[in-house]
Amino acid sequence: MAGGSLLALLDDIATVLDDVALMTKVAAKKTAGVLGDDLALNAQQVSGIRAERELPVVWAVAKGSFVNKLILVPSALAISWAAPWLILPLLMLGGLYLCFEGFEKIAHKYLHSGEDDKAHHAAHVTALADPAVDLVAFEREKIKGAVRTDFVLSAEIVVITLGTVATATFANKVVVLSGISLIMTVGVYGLVAGIVKLDDAGLYLTQKTGVGAWTKFQHSVGRACLRGAPMLMKLLSVVGTAAMFMVGGGILTHGIPIAQHFVEGLAQSAASVAVIGGVLDVLVSSTLNALAGVVAGGLTLAGVMLAGRVYNQFARN
Repeated sequence: MAGGSLLALLDDIATVLDDVALMTKVAAKKTAGVLGDDLALNAQQVSGIRAERELPVVWAVAKGSFVNKLILVPSALAISWAAPWLILPLLMLGGLYLCFEGFEKIAHKYLHSGEDDKAHHAAHVTALADPAVDLVAFEREKIKGAVRTDFVLSAEIVVITLGTVATATFANKVVVLSGISLIMTVGVYGLVAGIVKLDDAGLYLTQKTGVGAWTKFQHSVGRACLRGAPMLMKLLSVVGTAAMFMVGGGILTHGIPIAQHFVEGLAQSAASVAVIGGVLDVLVSSTLNALAGVVAGGLTLAGVMLAGRVYNQFARN
């Protein structure tokens, strides 16, 4: 009897762990769009710091990110317990914000001139070279800005995850939300640390002395790192933006029954094609979600700009 009870308990534990693993996997997949943007934004936020201070700054931002999660996860759990009806509106709002942020990034090149960006970069370089500039205060401002950005992105991750586990038990919600928060924070800032030091690693390898094949190989790897670091930043930004539209648009279409039926109907039709049906299914649904995200982001940006102009007009009067 005792043995049977123990086996039943172990079976229940295995089932719970399996459910948690499955929900964590789904949540991680849905938050992947935020992850790409999170990597690019945080790497950009800590760029411009002197080489010897890059890792301490990344660590300071990572600690701030953990504090953000300690605030957001309990808040999300409290909402799921006290007002579960808020989950869908928050999820839709998070999806809309993803689309808005993605569209704003694309529109930036048209809304801001290249001369403005060059002037900003030149002022930044001049400030770093000026011995009168308080570098400690400069670092603190960088860290504060990165932690604020992290709070917004972390909120998106937590809300998306909360929507994934909305029907789960409270204990499973705690485990999945905590697990995703930990994985995302460690993963993001571990990769950010690697990205910001990639050029330093490349420079170190190119300065190796010697005449053998191993030294030539190190020089080649170093040059590849130096050339690849800027390209990696651009790639992360592009992939992150595309993923934001797909994830954000997917959240919005799933929250609107008509749009969901439309996307699912076309995806199912594509899936019926012989041989490549599975690929077409994913491609069609991803493309439609991304298009929905682009439209939603464009409309939101237009609304925000219009509201800003109206507010400024009233403020002048």
